[in-house]
Amino acid sequence: MKASSSRRAVRMGDQIMREVAILLVEEAQDPRLNLVTLSGVRMNANLRIAEIFYTVSGDAEHRREVQAGLEKATGFLRSNVGKRLKLQFTPELRFTFDEFLEDVVYAKPDASR
Repeated sequence: MKASSSRRAVRMGDQIMREVAILLVEEAQDPRLNLVTLSGVRMNANLRIAEIFYTVSGDAEHRREVQAGLEKATGFLRSNVGKRLKLQFTPELRFTFDEFLEDVVYAKPDASR
């Protein structure tokens, strides 16, 4: 996916992240989606795909359950985002676990210092 860094893509990504976060907190019924933190959204060049990065505490098995819950809720989230933002075309939502934040939090200190 070729990411876009245009101002429009950044604004749209921010709006999508805000609406998805609200939907997860207020309307999602799946218990697997509790305590999911959205960390960012990256839009592709033609604004047709929104890659949403998330973090969640727990082991790898819990992460797989959360990923399955997010994939199951994708249709619900996409339709509600489209209604709330009044978009002519609602981008496809793809959820990706944010490895970067995990690496920063659990990074081992440099022993050479």
